[in-house]
Amino acid sequence: MRKLTYYVGASIDGFIAAPSGAYDFYPLGEPFLKDFLIGTYPECLPTHVRGHFGVDDAPNTHFDTIIQGRGTYAAALDMGVTSPYAHLRQYVVSRSIAESPDPAVEMISGDVLSAVKELKAEEGGLGIYLAGGADLAAQLLPEIDELVIKVYPIVIGAGIPLFSAEFGVVDFELDDVRTFDNGTIVTKYARKR
Repeated sequence: MRKLTYYVGASIDGFIAAPSGAYDFYPLGEPFLKDFLIGTYPECLPTHVRGHFGVDDAPNTHFDTIIQGRGTYAAALDMGVTSPYAHLRQYVVSRSIAESPDPAVEMISGDVLSAVKELKAEEGGLGIYLAGGADLAAQLLPEIDELVIKVYPIVIGAGIPLFSAEFGVVDFELDDVRTFDNGTIVTKYARKR
């Protein structure tokens, strides 16, 4: 069974983006960028920026598939990029985009939970990268096996939360913690089953 991992950045107060959807204020810093983002999870960098960091042909280490919400995908579309993760199999969940603007991107408009269950049941392959956003993460919470949360040393006060869900308790256990000189803490949690 393949794992669904919600790999996401957040502020100390639990927001993944500003109310506008912007997230360009997160401090990266050279060691964090080089050792973690590039060195550990190179496939989570969009294809159009991988060349800037010299990892355009780096192998996928954790994921071979990405699923993202329409709002997350819209950031790429706004830049004219229709296939932001060409090095991964790409799925976008949307009720408002009926037809994919790119043949490499498959749209999911129906039962997203069933679609993800089918992806997880596929034989072989690497894991599935849930790139966001908060509404999609809430919908897929029953299927999320792992959380990798990059907690940046800032407070933003308001914005888009990690999950936009109704109250409910879902247990995870701490699997790993890494700290970086720029103050970022990366926590990895495994779902308690």
